[in-house]
Amino acid sequence: MFTTGKDQGPVGMNMQQQDSSASVYENKKQPKGCRDPLFAVLFYANLGIMLALVVKYGSNPFDDDNNANDDADNEDVEKPSYEGFLYAAAGGGAIAILFSACALLLCMAIPGILIKVAIFFNIAMCVLVVFWGFASGNTVAGVIGLIFLALFCCYAKMVWSRIPFATANLLTGTTAIKSNCGVTFLGYIVVFFAFGWSILWATVMLGVQDSLVTCEEVADGQEVCSSPNYGYIFLLLLSYFFVHQVLKNVVHVTVAGVVGSWWFQPSSKGCCGASIAGSFIRAVTTSFGSICFGSLIVAFIQALRALVDYAKANDDIGSALACCIDCLLSCLESLVEYFNKWAFIYVGIYGYGYCEAGKSVMTLFKDRGWDAIIADDLVGMVLGMLSLVVGLITGGISILFMTVTPWFDDYLKFYEGDDGTGESTAKVILFILGLVIGLVMCSILMGSIDSAVLAVIVLFAEGPGEFETNYPELSTQMREAYATAYPGYE
Repeated sequence: MFTTGKDQGPVGMNMQQQDSSASVYENKKQPKGCRDPLFAVLFYANLGIMLALVVKYGSNPFDDDNNANDDADNEDVEKPSYEGFLYAAAGGGAIAILFSACALLLCMAIPGILIKVAIFFNIAMCVLVVFWGFASGNTVAGVIGLIFLALFCCYAKMVWSRIPFATANLLTGTTAIKSNCGVTFLGYIVVFFAFGWSILWATVMLGVQDSLVTCEEVADGQEVCSSPNYGYIFLLLLSYFFVHQVLKNVVHVTVAGVVGSWWFQPSSKGCCGASIAGSFIRAVTTSFGSICFGSLIVAFIQALRALVDYAKANDDIGSALACCIDCLLSCLESLVEYFNKWAFIYVGIYGYGYCEAGKSVMTLFKDRGWDAIIADDLVGMVLGMLSLVVGLITGGISILFMTVTPWFDDYLKFYEGDDGTGESTAKVILFILGLVIGLVMCSILMGSIDSAVLAVIVLFAEGPGEFETNYPELSTQMREAYATAYPGYE
């Protein structure tokens, strides 16, 4: 818990002892030097391997020889064209970038309203599940929906008094971003890299699958395909999530460094100031190994989850077992991601290595207690809601591509006479593809706001004196909001 006292900061740090930024920042700032370099090497090795796979397998999905028989003596089974899905992924990515930018602007404009909307949004989703469950005769789903509805209502009542403090955190974070607005361009740049990586990875994935999975025609015109190689699939999934995690966390660490400079040095402002360039250079050089370290842990868990889902879809694992494994991995992923995003704040502000940053996180939780972390939970709820909305929009537009473009003519021609099964399957794939791309794209942009808020929470705990000196109006709002949420604080 925060300690209280008129002249003390949130962790009992006397303001009168903090006569300059050196008392906090320079005492914790780490000396120059690369940290956790082995994991940076693994990242570059991953990129090198994927580029080699592009050269070897990248043309397979577009090879006409793979989609039709060249002559009557060719016994190979005709395969559907995948080009439409790649075009839809490209179009969906462009749409996701546009709506993500709108979500970012909305988050900066009305932070307090969005926090309340996010709470009611979760409650509304539970109500819809309850109505759907009982209306469709699925009593189990209806009962589960009622349980979650009750939990969310209790949660809303419990945290309602904390909303002003969460709003103050979000306002301070967005103010820091506005003062260094050039850092948002980094988010856009990383989104484009993530977009390009998604297209490259999808090309490799389709090419490898096309080469490794063979199909042959058996009696009665039925088609039998060989089982996929789950080892290769896992490595490809690990590669995909690893790069995306690194891209997202580079932005996270850079924003943390920028907010730290803004906090301790008010002169470090501007669209493309030195603090932005300096923070980014540190993120991709001396701190890059630490970023890769934490990112690889999360990517490994995400790849396992995706592999379980893939095996379940192919009936290679039971639904009950898959559900249990997915639940366990989901909880583990959430814990590691939550730990990582706090650890990377210390990496960005002070230049810690990953393990040392982790120790600082545990110290922060010990000093602050868990109640104050609700502010971050509420902000994360807003950002998650916006990412989900963008993902759903992108998924819907991806399905629309099938009806308004000729991209899927060859694919649908292959499934002519199957009573619409091929079209229905394609729509499901398109929606999931668009949903994932939208979520990934928006989460990277929303990460700049999330990172700023996390940095604000850490810095408000460790450097309240500098905040009061440099930004008295924002400091007053934060203190008054905290006093409202926690009356024991003076």
